[in-house]
Amino acid sequence: MGNDFVRDGYEKVADNYTAQRDQFKSLSHLERFIEFVPMGGTILDVGCGAGRPVDEFFIEQGFAVHGLDISDRMIGLARGNVPQASYEVRDMSDLKKGEYCVDGVVSFYSIFHTPREQHQALFSRFASFMPNGGAMLITMGAGEWEGFEEDFHGARMYWSHYGADRNTELVESAGFRVLLNEIDRSANEDHQIIIARLD
Repeated sequence: MGNDFVRDGYEKVADNYTAQRDQFKSLSHLERFIEFVPMGGTILDVGCGAGRPVDEFFIEQGFAVHGLDISDRMIGLARGNVPQASYEVRDMSDLKKGEYCVDGVVSFYSIFHTPREQHQALFSRFASFMPNGGAMLITMGAGEWEGFEEDFHGARMYWSHYGADRNTELVESAGFRVLLNEIDRSANEDHQIIIARLD
């Protein structure tokens, strides 16, 4: 599935999605994650969207943030919403091993827009961004599925993910030690939340 499809979808729905996005009720996951990131360290947010609430939270807690998103429009919103962070338009599928050097990686509601066959390699690249160790916080689909949603905030959107057990295996195969692994049922769809450590 071409990534242009995902990019075009988010370009179309950026404002609507941002306005309607659940402002992440489970702040406890963010609070738990930063326990494993050195205070004042740098966090890479892959699929950062408009920067709120995740990047805003990290900045308020004293971390440096660099956000990546496939959508120009989302990055424009993020730069306005969280000017203390740095942002760039990037497709996560194009990331190269060792391209960044950070203390933590987060990715909310974005990995499952890439073909699931790429997820193992993506986690390995995330690991390569933390040569001194660090932590990762991701959300994944809780059940195996691949296909389209016809009306995702007004656009057709692509999804691709394995089930929770396979997702966990992929994270561990990339060298991470899983610290938290649970299913969040607070939204309309179930999401798997993983916090993992790279020692």
